[in-house]
Amino acid sequence: MSIALTFGRLARRRYRLRRVLTEAGSVMLGVVLLIWSLLPVYNMLLIALDPEEGEIEFDGNIWPPEPSLEGFRGVVTQEARYLEDFWHQFGNSLYIGLLTMVLTVLIGSLASFAVSRMRLSKGSLLTNAALLSYAIPASFLIVPYYRIMHGYGLSNNLWAVIAADVTFAIPFAILMLQLYARLIPFELDDAARVDGASAVQLYLQIYLPLMTPALAVVAVYALLLAWNDYLYQAVLLSVRNMTVSVTQGQLFADVDAQYNAMMAAGIIYVLPPIALLFALRRYVAAALTIGEVKG
Repeated sequence: MSIALTFGRLARRRYRLRRVLTEAGSVMLGVVLLIWSLLPVYNMLLIALDPEEGEIEFDGNIWPPEPSLEGFRGVVTQEARYLEDFWHQFGNSLYIGLLTMVLTVLIGSLASFAVSRMRLSKGSLLTNAALLSYAIPASFLIVPYYRIMHGYGLSNNLWAVIAADVTFAIPFAILMLQLYARLIPFELDDAARVDGASAVQLYLQIYLPLMTPALAVVAVYALLLAWNDYLYQAVLLSVRNMTVSVTQGQLFADVDAQYNAMMAAGIIYVLPPIALLFALRRYVAAALTIGEVKG
């Protein structure tokens, strides 16, 4: 009996030790990944706070010895080179991003509702056909897409970029919403139909409220897709309708660029997606637990 108790105590101690080591390793790995992820952002901030137009060299200090907001002032007042129309370009980026987000959520939710709740016989064919679009790199489609937009009279138009971004975001939106819709029992739809609810009422009063976490993930994804796009904005838009992301690309064409102002502009540019993610963080966290909820 005493031998069994001894082995039991040793097993529990080993289990606790293994658990402590696993948690410590996970924490260390998380810290390393966090530092690795934030290092470029830190470097941007370091350059943005440099008073010498970003001509800074790393000398071992984790903070500039004489930090300055001159770079941010150049952005806000639009006095920095390449940033004379920053707020107009920022408005173009915001317009493209928000409309891409809204249209992706609207079209994706309608498509997933039709496929998953209306029990279409060929619904899976629609989903698979949409996913096949990801098999072709977006860079290969820029030439035919440009010709199509030119034929419709949408060249040098913000709506051309919005249409492209929505097209690339929709397949993921449909897939994500379909996976989450499987958590909603069909008995709710049947009960609503018995009470006389129409398809529109099912969509507005049952489907959308229950799909809020997945819709939040789709909204964040669509905004980030449009926010980080460079190729389609650079090809489809002229200088007059330029966006911030394309303007930032001009930094590499100038050997004497105002790097502090450009990095300050980059920091300002990333604020809207961060604000959206912070506002929807509760719903995004709920969507990430889809597997646990289903289990």
